Amino acid sequence: MVTNVATALIGIGDMWIVGQLGDAPTQGAVDVGARLFAVLFTVMNFLKTGTTGLVAQAGTRSGMDAQVSVLVRGLVVGLAIAAMLLVAQPLLLPLSLEALGAEGAVLDAARVYAEIRYWSAPAVMANLALIGFMVGRRQMKAVLLFEVAYNLANILLGLWFVFALDWGIAGIGWSSLIAEYGKLAALALFLARGELLRQVAGALREHSTLEWHSLRPFLSVNRDLFLRTLVLTVSLAALTRLSAERGAVLLAANGILYQMFIFTALLLDGFENAAQVLNGERAGASDRRGFVAYARAILLRGTGAAAVVALAFALFSGPVLASFAATADVEATALALAPWLIVIPFAGVASFVLDGIFVGASWTRALLVSMALASAVYAATLWLSWPLGAHGLWLSFTVFLVARAGFQLLLMPRLLDREFGARPSA
Repeated sequence: MVTNVATALIGIGDMWIVGQLGDAPTQGAVDVGARLFAVLFTVMNFLKTGTTGLVAQAGTRSGMDAQVSVLVRGLVVGLAIAAMLLVAQPLLLPLSLEALGAEGAVLDAARVYAEIRYWSAPAVMANLALIGFMVGRRQMKAVLLFEVAYNLANILLGLWFVFALDWGIAGIGWSSLIAEYGKLAALALFLARGELLRQVAGALREHSTLEWHSLRPFLSVNRDLFLRTLVLTVSLAALTRLSAERGAVLLAANGILYQMFIFTALLLDGFENAAQVLNGERAGASDRRGFVAYARAILLRGTGAAAVVALAFALFSGPVLASFAATADVEATALALAPWLIVIPFAGVASFVLDGIFVGASWTRALLVSMALASAVYAATLWLSWPLGAHGLWLSFTVFLVARAGFQLLLMPRLLDREFGARPSA
């Protein structure tokens, strides 16, 4: 949980820094840029998620050599994706900004930010695979250290570039780029110690590591996770698109609330990460009893954490939102929407935990199906709630989170029987 809070700081830090410039279009541009990279980069989070689950399963089934082979496949696939993104940049970047509805001053500022940060793609993809490997091996203290250092570097560089050097929104882009490559260098140095470097070299020499019969299960899991994350990211991007259609003030206000949601999601995703590892290990050991026990325990603890987060927002959302707002109008709009910050932790926690359980067991096709069904419900709710304005957007998003968990729970009994065998009748 603490590691994920550190991860949340990069978007929150960027939004807070640009908020001090006192310009709503610029703050809206950072939100548009952040959503753009949610589409281009966060959609690739399957590299981390898929690597974590497969590494956890490999640890109980086959040992360290199998885990390293998963890491090598993740790095190769990730760097190949980064290369394709860089080649596609001249076409993909302007189309993506246009799709998010940015116009005028917002579009100009978002383009400056995006054209700089886009070049962090290779580092982002490699870092996803490396972090997924470390989480799958329970090296969470090390992951926490690297995430905290990364986010501190991003925030400090952003403050320096924006205020001391007066680079404006370009400074936010440069701070993110430099911090990402710094994180990659630090992770590589850490993991190069001891036997791991030798094992990676051995996996690369072993032709079967990257042969089709070995890559196919890895790619199959990650294909489903990619499509699932793509559906999720498009659903999240709809908030930006529909907010932009209602003006720069609502775009900036919803951008602040969105960062608070990301903070909440990443905090509660600590339970998702735990489920990926613990349930992945139980799936690897074919232990149905342990698998179900972990699922229940993590859901219970996650709900307790959601209650704490909701209470914190009930007590402190006012001053927190005010500190982020670039103008008085943005502040007033954000405060009017603040009650949704209390509802969302309860609406989302079950889907976050169930995502981890499904990934740990490699039930990725079912994860994709449940996400697609929930997105259909989300689209219908957006249409029906349009007259409610900004509140309709957040109502629809809340329904989307609840629907995800509902569909996952409906699928789970059949998946358990397929994974572990049907329970004996009484």
